Amino acid sequence: MGGLSIWHWLIVLLVVVLIFGTKKLRNIGSDLGGAVKNFKEGMRDDEPKRAQQDGKVIEGEVTSKTQAEDKSNTHV
Repeated sequence: MGGLSIWHWLIVLLVVVLIFGTKKLRNIGSDLGGAVKNFKEGMRDDEPKRAQQDGKVIEGEVTSKTQAEDKSNTHV
């Protein structure tokens, strides 16, 4: 009485197919699958960059900070 049986889900599926059509449902599925795939690739690409930057000091940033401090100390 409280749960939905397989027949309820089949009727819902039939109504969705009748409303949207199989072509539109196929396009929605492929778009969703492509979005998930791109998201996973983006997360995987971000991991090595983050791991490389955690342990290393970027020289350009360090020299520009030290040069800025040296210049500010000479004018005081």
